[in-house]
Amino acid sequence: MMTPIPLVVIGGYLGAGKTTMINALLTNTDGRRVTVLVNDFGSINIDAALIRERTDDVIGLENGCVCCSIGGKLMETLIEIGARDVRPDLLVIEASGVSDPVRIAQVGMLDRAFRLQGIVVAVDAENIEETLADAYIGDIALRQIEGATSIVLTKTDLLGSERARTARARVMDIAHTRIVFEGDRGEVPNALFFGDESSLLERKSPHTLRYANQFPAGLTSFSFHSDDRFDRRSLKAACASFSDRLLRAKGFVRFIDGTCAEIHVVGKRWHITPCRDLIETSIVFIGIFERDDIHRALSSASAPRTEPCSELRE
Repeated sequence: MMTPIPLVVIGGYLGAGKTTMINALLTNTDGRRVTVLVNDFGSINIDAALIRERTDDVIGLENGCVCCSIGGKLMETLIEIGARDVRPDLLVIEASGVSDPVRIAQVGMLDRAFRLQGIVVAVDAENIEETLADAYIGDIALRQIEGATSIVLTKTDLLGSERARTARARVMDIAHTRIVFEGDRGEVPNALFFGDESSLLERKSPHTLRYANQFPAGLTSFSFHSDDRFDRRSLKAACASFSDRLLRAKGFVRFIDGTCAEIHVVGKRWHITPCRDLIETSIVFIGIFERDDIHRALSSASAPRTEPCSELRE
């Protein structure tokens, strides 16, 4: 089987800055192939036209809410992308401002050619209170924020420091994630879209947790390696204990029952695929963490050890 294509859904109400964010991403791909699927509300897909100024690989879905077309053009387009001879390194779906990005992500997950990388929601900090209070659109904006695995506050440069803090606090009260950034002209940490998985290839000592502060704006990457075997249910519970601070996790795990699996975690969503025998457990975590919290949570999920205490490196 071919490696699944990472999928990121970008949501946010009308005018929140989704297209600006995508164009900023396309100027900093480091040579990766990015396909963008744009859904605009109207017969003329203005967003797709704006994005085409940065890349040729843009597919437009016009006329409305993409999540209302589960059996239609969206699925056909996903099948076509997954069947390409030269597949993208990342598929970005820009949802229309009136759609639910979680439902779009669920559609993408129906096709095994794709694997969810995250749901990034742009929030207009200047108008958040008015948007949420609106009788017609408030529920839409609320669901978008609640479903995000990471949030980008936009237009904070138009606010004073006090109003910006108030907007951030409002979002934090609603969101199920603690991963919240302020976008500067659409520029956000590339780790929201791309994760560094190279450390999975490194062989470490029997039980280590390596800290690499390689991501800007508070994001941290932890590379965990262990010769222990892990209890499946306890490992899920351990990760759930910090899921609000987890952007992504990917790796390989040896379980107590003798099986081995490749795991992918986005927030509280898990995907487990059986794999060949492993020498060790190796998992990369990307999020906003304290090292000691991660170490304690993961250690509690492993089988009892007779060796000396585990090692932690910075």
